Amino acid sequence: MAKISLDIIEENDHFVAVNKPAGMLSIPDREGKDVSLKTILREKYGNIFVVHRLDRDTSGVIIFAKDEETHQFLSIAFEDRTVEKFYQGIVTGTLPAAKGTIDQPIAENTTKRGEMLIHKRGKQSVTDYEVEETFGKFSLVKYQIHTGRTHQIRVHMQFLGNPLACDPIYGDGKPVLISSLKKDYKLSKNELDERPILSRVALHAAELRFTSPNGTKYVLNAEMPKDMRALLQQLRKNKK
Repeated sequence: MAKISLDIIEENDHFVAVNKPAGMLSIPDREGKDVSLKTILREKYGNIFVVHRLDRDTSGVIIFAKDEETHQFLSIAFEDRTVEKFYQGIVTGTLPAAKGTIDQPIAENTTKRGEMLIHKRGKQSVTDYEVEETFGKFSLVKYQIHTGRTHQIRVHMQFLGNPLACDPIYGDGKPVLISSLKKDYKLSKNELDERPILSRVALHAAELRFTSPNGTKYVLNAEMPKDMRALLQQLRKNKK
């Protein structure tokens, strides 16, 4: 397997926290063809335990335990919601309110595999959001999720009418091109030459906070990846 350099945020005898790149699986999928973070960490550390996971397209902080005791502690902490989870996302349009809480139950879509929806038979799902910057076509939003449902932020943003940029399931899935942001952008001879500035779901797991069994407080921050930073830079430039 090709050596992939990992962006390690925090590491000790008990756990390792990594800034997961977008496009990488957290754990192997059924086919097992694509490389996953767990596989890479297993090669490096031997035994490694999965505590939680991030969607393939989502970048950011993810934590793996190095021993069974830590695995049990962290798994329970996530389940009991004593781990604080913060995300950043770039959504389409301008939100109806600058901050708020979305409390809508999420269930699996029984007719479309891999898709979730808001349904009364679903599990309670709670997302706090706060708009950090607004650009008209897009907004940068900070989230704290109090439950850990599959696609939670993505489904809740679709519910608000402001799906995440480039979301193929809950939004239009269209990549963001610089030409679509600039009023007087001169396209090259061949429009196909233009590479998207962002072409994956614009969601980043920015921060995890928890207290270890011995009372150590951890605040784990993951830097936002290049593609989302580039889009924000472009949006800020155009706003001036």
